[in-house]
Amino acid sequence: LMGEGATVTTCHHMTRELHIHTRKADAVFVAVGKPNLITGDMLKPGAAVIDVGINSVTLQDGTNTIVGDADFDSCLETAGWITPVPGGVGPVTTA
Repeated sequence: LMGEGATVTTCHHMTRELHIHTRKADAVFVAVGKPNLITGDMLKPGAAVIDVGINSVTLQDGTNTIVGDADFDSCLETAGWITPVPGGVGPVTTA
């Protein structure tokens, strides 16, 4: 992306006020291993969300499901485009 002139900001576990950075981004790539870390209110309207996270969570009924690092439902309301989990970038990473 930098080679194409994009400004790339990298956030990590010590980044404070993550939402300040994500609200400025046209594209948010998230691969943290924390279910539902990114929510819709943390996004710039129309931003692309590329969710690389794969997390197993136990639902209230005791069943397990796979979710990403982005809260898909809340992000879907704000994002212009979002990858689903499962089924989003997973097939690309195993190709």
